[in-house]
Amino acid sequence: MNNINELRRSILVLTEALENDEELFYAYQANIAMAFFDEHRRNPKKYKNIKDIHEIANNAAKNFLNIWIKW
Repeated sequence: MNNINELRRSILVLTEALENDEELFYAYQANIAMAFFDEHRRNPKKYKNIKDIHEIANNAAKNFLNIWIKW
């Protein structure tokens, strides 16, 4: 239970920081956008159908999260 409360506090701190710090917000925005951009560039399918877009988006999200947890 303590870990859940810690996680909630951490999320609230991050949310507040993103709401109040334009530069931090932009940094997160840029990192998320680049994850999608990089995955699109790596993927040879190049948006042929909705299934491909879903796959590219999921891979990009995983890439973003993997980069985040390595900080």
